[in-house]
Amino acid sequence: MRRLNNYVNGTWAEVESEHAVPVYNPAIGEVIAETPLSTHADVARAVEGAKRAFASWSRVPVAKRARVMFDFLAKLKAERDAIAKMITTEHGKSYLDAQAEVDRGIEGIEHALSAPTLMMGESLAEVSEGLEQTYYRYPLGVVASITPFNFPAMIPLWVMGWAVVTGNALILKPSEQTPMTTLRLVEMFHEAGLPPGVLQAVNGGKEAVDAILSHPKIVAVNFTGSTRTAAYVYETAARHQKRVQAFAGAKNHAIVLEDAVLEPTIDGILRAAFHNGGQRCMATSVVVAVGSVADEVVERLAEGARRMKIGPGFEKGVDVTPLIRKEHRDRVRAYVDEAAMSARLVVDGRPAIDEHPEGFYLGPCLLDGVTPEMRVWQEELFGPVLSVVRARDLDEAIAIANRSRYANGAILYTQRGKAAQVFRDRIDAGMVGINVNVPLPVAFFPFGGHKDSFYGVTGENGKELVQFFTRRKVVSTRWI
Repeated sequence: MRRLNNYVNGTWAEVESEHAVPVYNPAIGEVIAETPLSTHADVARAVEGAKRAFASWSRVPVAKRARVMFDFLAKLKAERDAIAKMITTEHGKSYLDAQAEVDRGIEGIEHALSAPTLMMGESLAEVSEGLEQTYYRYPLGVVASITPFNFPAMIPLWVMGWAVVTGNALILKPSEQTPMTTLRLVEMFHEAGLPPGVLQAVNGGKEAVDAILSHPKIVAVNFTGSTRTAAYVYETAARHQKRVQAFAGAKNHAIVLEDAVLEPTIDGILRAAFHNGGQRCMATSVVVAVGSVADEVVERLAEGARRMKIGPGFEKGVDVTPLIRKEHRDRVRAYVDEAAMSARLVVDGRPAIDEHPEGFYLGPCLLDGVTPEMRVWQEELFGPVLSVVRARDLDEAIAIANRSRYANGAILYTQRGKAAQVFRDRIDAGMVGINVNVPLPVAFFPFGGHKDSFYGVTGENGKELVQFFTRRKVVSTRWI
């Protein structure tokens, strides 16, 4: 069995601990590698190397740092399909979705090339008689990122590009469930000319996370994952006086008004809900069907869900791919079992478990008559489950969506401009779509939600990520 290593100081390094967790191919349920569980000592070695690297890397002119990014970008584009195959193998998502993920990661690296412009300060002469003030941005130091299983390329690329190009040294802890893609990206960055120690990869679980959160030389932590873990990361890192941004869970609502154009609307909702097995924080998990359109929406969703193809990610035309682990699949199924006692289970995806015993499959599940009192509405499932809630009008639909503890994404399907304006202004969500199925911002706009979907101040990507990875300094000058 292949045992993975950490990537420290520009080379592969074995982990002290003998403990490891399996990496599966979810499509066939087989173990393909082992992720070692790094200790506090393993993390400390990586931090010391990063601290040494930061001393020199932070003094490299930003244009030269960007040139390393150019070389990395070229390698990334050349190996795009190979990386996508690695994602599909260890995560299970379709090959097309994996290619799209790499493309979004490439977009993030391309935008990070604008660092020389976005890091520019500002200056104003004569703010007072004979006094000039100038505003600068400097790198923070050693920073860390703890990334999720569901996007092992895109999210690490978003973070590592900006962390490195702004002059920091980054400790990256990939998900122990899908580490292989992320580790290859770290290796590629060094092949492109990144100096040893500027980017370190440390595998592990909770002990490695705790070591990162408590290490005095790590000054900032970026995290993406579940709300429970995000809250823990935010509180623990803040207690150790670190800058933190923690991207958490979601329960994204799509409101369908009576004037919506149903054919593209239904198709978009189905893809947003069930592709990638529903394992993404931008997935649509609740449809609020308004007024007389509700019955037709449910009927069309059911027809489309029944037509969706279930299978492995490399199979042509596949729609619904396996979940990451058997335990996670069984957890999602338990939510469906419970909800089916109160709501109408219109499409039952549970038979896919027996029809595809070789992997961790669950077919599309569609529930009608769901209410905010049910756990299936309240909690993030991270699976192929779509709940339909019925509302009398737009006001009630917005009120239902805003009751959620989450505020990540929200979508409205309508042809009325006034309704779109009301929705835009009153919905409580960080990313809003009007007739857009997945309102994921492009790389130069910030990503992030509110309430229990995000803990922190600045979002991911764009100017806000530059702000997160840099510290400001205002210099006042008077010549006598």
